[in-house]
Amino acid sequence: MTESAALSKPVFNYPIRVFYEDTDAAGIVYYANYLKFAERARTEWLRHLGFDHIWLKRQHGLVFAVRRCTADYIRPARLDDLLDVRTAVTKVAGATIEMAQDIYLGDTHLVAVQVKLACLNETGAPMRMPADLRQAMRVTE
Repeated sequence: MTESAALSKPVFNYPIRVFYEDTDAAGIVYYANYLKFAERARTEWLRHLGFDHIWLKRQHGLVFAVRRCTADYIRPARLDDLLDVRTAVTKVAGATIEMAQDIYLGDTHLVAVQVKLACLNETGAPMRMPADLRQAMRVTE
């Protein structure tokens, strides 16, 4: 996340401890696991807004799919590190949400993830975000 984005967008912080299962034989976090950490943080961010995936699917027929994701691996995390996944919404459109997710160990920036989520109905077709969810996200933009 750029400094200007970090300063202008509220950030949701989610702590994650690195477990043995997250690492390779050298005790370094396997690169794909950072995407899992980011996914967990997005799920908890949604819950923080007062929503969850099950409720959105039942009430609105809405599911999310990752449309695009990029990750810049800056430094490695290691076994037993306590990481902070910082999530900020950068853009909300009709059927998409863009987010910046930065993973830190203390003040050390480890990974920068940019993700674009598509809002889909249960058959996989794009659908507009429900008004209540859009409003909740705008509060955090």
